[in-house]
Amino acid sequence: MDTNKIIDSNISEHYELINKLDNKIKKDIAAAGKLIAQSIASGSTIFWCGNGGSASDSLHISAELVGRFKNNRRPLRSITLNSDVAVLTCISNDFEYAEIFSRQIEGLADPNDVLVGISTSGKSTNIINAFQKAKDMNLKTIAFLGKGGGDLISIAQKSILVPSNSTARIQECHIMIGHIICEIIETELGLN
Repeated sequence: MDTNKIIDSNISEHYELINKLDNKIKKDIAAAGKLIAQSIASGSTIFWCGNGGSASDSLHISAELVGRFKNNRRPLRSITLNSDVAVLTCISNDFEYAEIFSRQIEGLADPNDVLVGISTSGKSTNIINAFQKAKDMNLKTIAFLGKGGGDLISIAQKSILVPSNSTARIQECHIMIGHIICEIIETELGLN
């Protein structure tokens, strides 16, 4: 396959997926954005987590909230649980990798904070454990998912399910959804 075919094939898959996003996913995105905005307005913190490419996406979206998205404005309370190498390696070494996010939630979060987990499969044990801990502590939870949602879809209070089995296409949609949610948050808070 030549490079042009590779490029055309990937762009075509991307467009096909974007065109499959229906009113349900649009309502789910709006609900997630409004929930996060309301939580920030009440003084809550937004926690993010993910593995691999989804870890990068959680870093990216959290940074948009702390820094800025479209306009200069006050920083918003947002923390990424996969950014502290010392904490991640300590918990992995002294306990187990499956607890890297749940122990941080237990130590850092308060009731009514929000946990946003990004997982293309919905099967990551460390994210599932974090959502269980968040549920036990009365946090609000939102999952960005794909591939049918895995086990996480039944644990999350709100989920945004991308209708694809392609990890690359799901991740592309997740970052777009994250950017849309950032704009919803800024609009809801009157910051744009």
